[in-house]
Amino acid sequence: MRADAQRNRERILDAAEEVFAHRGTSASTEEVARLAGVAIGTVFRHFPTKDDLLAAILKRLLARLAEEAAALGGADGLHVFFRRLVEQAAAKRTVVDLAGVSVPGAVGQLGEAVGELLRQAQAAGTVRGDVGRPEVMALLVSVCQGALQGGWDMELQERTLAVIFAGLAA
Repeated sequence: MRADAQRNRERILDAAEEVFAHRGTSASTEEVARLAGVAIGTVFRHFPTKDDLLAAILKRLLARLAEEAAALGGADGLHVFFRRLVEQAAAKRTVVDLAGVSVPGAVGQLGEAVGELLRQAQAAGTVRGDVGRPEVMALLVSVCQGALQGGWDMELQERTLAVIFAGLAA
């Protein structure tokens, strides 16, 4: 891909993340094009349908989360990752709004990174040995969904995470 085309693609994805985070996935691709500073035809050249654009956003988001998870480690890595993900979900609707978009490879990559954090935490003795990756992924999705509910504030976030961490504790 040419350098200018790659720059346009990244600008479109950045703009789409911002637009969809503020307005939800029902926002228009015209708004995305306007914010990215490109013509609507440029958006459709890179992403033929809105679903293609949403899938690309989710794939990029999951890749970033997998990188974050892979960069963490040790006894507290899983806890740190939970906190960061919940903060992002509370700040951006996109994480949960995109939950219905299918990008299996990216989801698998995130699951592997979370599984490694779990393995390290269990090896360090900070997480129970009978907890598996499916349980951790279900907790992550649930707490991110909870972050979008009315009345969610830092105190509720901390109390919720304390309950989860107590349940995971060895």
